Amino acid sequence: MTASLVQLKADVTTLQREFLQTQVRQVAFSASLLDGGQAANVGPFPSPPTLVFQNFITNIGNAYNSTSGVFTAPVRGAYNFEWTVGAYADGSHASAAWLVRNSDQVFIAYEYQTAGFMSSSKAVTLLLKVGDTVSVHLATNTLAFDNENHHNTFSGFLLFPM
Repeated sequence: MTASLVQLKADVTTLQREFLQTQVRQVAFSASLLDGGQAANVGPFPSPPTLVFQNFITNIGNAYNSTSGVFTAPVRGAYNFEWTVGAYADGSHASAAWLVRNSDQVFIAYEYQTAGFMSSSKAVTLLLKVGDTVSVHLATNTLAFDNENHHNTFSGFLLFPM
């Protein structure tokens, strides 16, 4: 009887640990730049600001910080990120945004036109360590425009832990 109780306690401890590991492995977010109802240009700026995506569709695991605009990896693993940037062409400015890992620019989504709406999208898979950060920065002297149609988006999710 005592051996059975000890085994049951060990099983419960194992299940609790596995449950916690499963919870931290559920990481996904998707957001657009501005809350619904707003319509505005962002930029141009003389230096690249971090874009803070405010309108959340999902933020499973709460790894994306809506105050700073920064995603922080809660677990080591392979992550997929996608971002789209767009604006109405003014003939003088492109629409462009960098994906930045820690302080390193990884890829840029870039589009330039002289008229109409322009947009560009990119996706990348990154191997991140616990605490690595990922954010989207508007490129120097470029524009982004967002409204209720949510033209500018940032999404990411954990593919698998490593």
